Amino acid sequence: MRTDPQQDWQIWHEQRTETVRAPYGPLSLTGTHWLSDHPEGRIPAVAGQWAEDGDEVVLAAGTEDRITVDGKPLTGEIRLTADTGPIDESRVLAGEQRLVVLRREGLWAVRVFDPQSPARRAFAGIEAGPYDEKWALPGRFRPYDEGRTTIQVENADGRARGLGLAGEIAFDVEGVEGVEGNEGVERNEHTLQVAIENDGSLWAVFADGTSDVSSYHFRFLRPAAPAADGTMTVDFNRALLPPCAFADHFICPFPPPGNTLSIAVPAGERNRIDR
Repeated sequence: MRTDPQQDWQIWHEQRTETVRAPYGPLSLTGTHWLSDHPEGRIPAVAGQWAEDGDEVVLAAGTEDRITVDGKPLTGEIRLTADTGPIDESRVLAGEQRLVVLRREGLWAVRVFDPQSPARRAFAGIEAGPYDEKWALPGRFRPYDEGRTTIQVENADGRARGLGLAGEIAFDVEGVEGVEGNEGVERNEHTLQVAIENDGSLWAVFADGTSDVSSYHFRFLRPAAPAADGTMTVDFNRALLPPCAFADHFICPFPPPGNTLSIAVPAGERNRIDR
């Protein structure tokens, strides 16, 4: 059965907006606290006492902390590993807040997700370009001969971290009439370096001619897994705002060198809308 791509995109856009505004969606993140910055174990405005111990984090709490783990009040100590599931299934609660254990490059952090966050209360939607079939482009995935490579890129919190890349996607763009920034652009090939997710899908961090002009500083693109011969669709209609567009406490990677397109891409998500 054939589907209407524009209708499919509209459904996707509505579902995406609901996911963002969910009680424990990205808008609810109010803090990312690195334990190395709090060697005494007390994090301001976060209940409990936290300490890293090798491959685990030790959380100690008393009745005054009102922390529950797996739905049961915690009095004493418990050892935790990094959370990998959905935020609303995290084990640790302090009132309505979900306390999520994070590990990046050997460093531990605690994230606080609060449904009453100012960002969530102010959120009014996601500005996105209208669906345009011209931006659903045929592409090709080219894996790196050496396999995965890791490069250092700056993150939104000002620290450089490793970004694993496994290849590039290549696609052709023709001049799009009436699109500011693309006047006179002839058909030519562009590429984006990508990571491969566990399910085989791809992930690119990119900027373009609209970045910091009519859209956020950079965006994500998550194409489905390519076919066996490497062919795929590069659909910029589904370009995503990164989590750090919704809360300042995410550590999103910036685009790696070579992932700033010379063209303007008006399709996809562009900015957060607040009341």
